[in-house]
Amino acid sequence: MPPTRPSPAFLTDFHPVVGQPTNVAPNIVSICAPNAGPYTFTGTNSYLVGENDLLIIDPGPAEKAHLDAIEKAIGGRRVQAILLTHTHTDHSSLAPELSQRTGAPIWFGGQHRLSRPRRPFEINLIHGSCDWSLRPERTLADGDVVETGNTRLQVIETPGHCANHLAFGVVGTRYLFSGDHVMGWNSTLVATPDGSMAAYFASLEKLLNLEWTHYFPGHGAPIVHEDTDRNAKSFARALLSHRQVRNRQILEAIGKGSQTVRQVVTAIYPEAGTAIRIAAAMTVQAHVEYLCERGKLRIRRRLFRPPLLERA
Repeated sequence: MPPTRPSPAFLTDFHPVVGQPTNVAPNIVSICAPNAGPYTFTGTNSYLVGENDLLIIDPGPAEKAHLDAIEKAIGGRRVQAILLTHTHTDHSSLAPELSQRTGAPIWFGGQHRLSRPRRPFEINLIHGSCDWSLRPERTLADGDVVETGNTRLQVIETPGHCANHLAFGVVGTRYLFSGDHVMGWNSTLVATPDGSMAAYFASLEKLLNLEWTHYFPGHGAPIVHEDTDRNAKSFARALLSHRQVRNRQILEAIGKGSQTVRQVVTAIYPEAGTAIRIAAAMTVQAHVEYLCERGKLRIRRRLFRPPLLERA
């Protein structure tokens, strides 16, 4: 009998005070935005990093109350730069106004782009959640280092959730800002063509080979277990296993007669509500493309009808 693989123990017991600055580590303050929802959990986490000079990571949604909370937490200090883990609007839409008020430039991993070209008649279901027009004043790339005072952040490219996703590791510490790549409250939405499951798997493997063990995610509680067997890397390993299990479940569902993504979702998530089914369908589609790329499945596309799935 094969060994049991770990399942992620999701951290759903998290109750931040919206707009209240919270010290989560030395020279790191978190502020939760007022945009709670089925895909954002308690809201987007914005981070202030540094002591006298600051870096702001993911200023979040364009909500005046959140802008006021960030400005109050800044307290007149110099903001060296505004960094974005990625350009979904719940993380980035406040950036231009915050930049205007503070004079800080906006740096991230390049203008929003799809992970693969859109197919004829294909609809990008999260098109409206993408910040297409925002352009960085500095495009950050893997291995770049951003400094403020005595704090240095290393840029780590982590595509998957979307093509321009970045994580930021605090050099010389255990701390890493993981954006939406690794979150404690739920597994990450990967929706093609915006995201890529193959890239997501590769980025998880990448983080497992790096030194950071305490993650500050874009939504939800910090993943900062002191127990080395339950730290953020072990959580990321469990997420990777969870996704591999989902691959097997999809193959099994198709082997038992499911022929479309909708039928696969019904087979795997029989009790799920509407919001969960919508997200599940997007993620299952990303898994299906991943399995097709590896020769496990075939897709028979039909004009104006859902594609048919079959085992290869």
